[in-house]
Amino acid sequence: MEDKVKTIPLWPSFVHGKCPRCRRGNIFLNSMYGLSGQKMHDTCSHCHLTFEIEPGYFYVAMFVSYAMNVAEFITTAVAISILSGSTNPWVYVLAVLSVSLILSPFNFRYSRIILLYWLTPGLHYHPELSGDHPADHD
Repeated sequence: MEDKVKTIPLWPSFVHGKCPRCRRGNIFLNSMYGLSGQKMHDTCSHCHLTFEIEPGYFYVAMFVSYAMNVAEFITTAVAISILSGSTNPWVYVLAVLSVSLILSPFNFRYSRIILLYWLTPGLHYHPELSGDHPADHD
């Protein structure tokens, strides 16, 4: 009997923080907005991919997070300008800092997920690992 390869779509896996190689195992242990902070699994529970490929690997995610922050700052400032027309700089400072504080857990999580999914050379989706019994794969 022939095994069918189960293909899992990219975007739902990305949004839910699944492993980029098998798209089944979770990258993070807990929710994005929790009191215990965000903790990552060391390896994928399904295909056993080591997420931190080398020591200090996730420092690169800071650059991704920085780009996300800049986009959020600009969007917030333009929205405040269009919606209120205010020229008071403190309105902008408070709005931008508030948005930055509220979205920091989002930026932390998705900067790491973006790094794993799109910015890591050699890390690609392997549909053969998406089944119920993944084959040994390095």
